[in-house]
Amino acid sequence: MVFMYTLNAKLRGWWNDVSLIVWGPSAKLVSQDKELQAKIKEIKEAGVEMLACKACSDSYGVSDSLEAIGIEVKYMGEPLTQILKGNDKIITF
Repeated sequence: MVFMYTLNAKLRGWWNDVSLIVWGPSAKLVSQDKELQAKIKEIKEAGVEMLACKACSDSYGVSDSLEAIGIEVKYMGEPLTQILKGNDKIITF
């Protein structure tokens, strides 16, 4: 569902800026699943910013793998806090 929404939100212009953040065990799953990686490539090519939480991906040992498929890996605590404090919208699944 999250992939479908982020892709359509960008392609249909529902939002100007769309980001997808990979958290927790999803980081490991994405690093191993070729089908998910292909979908991430499609979403990224549509202009969606692809991010992953570095603390999460480091804990699973997959930061390098995520970066290799084009996901920006960085600590997300402060950026998430800024989103929550600001006027940006956030959807979680």
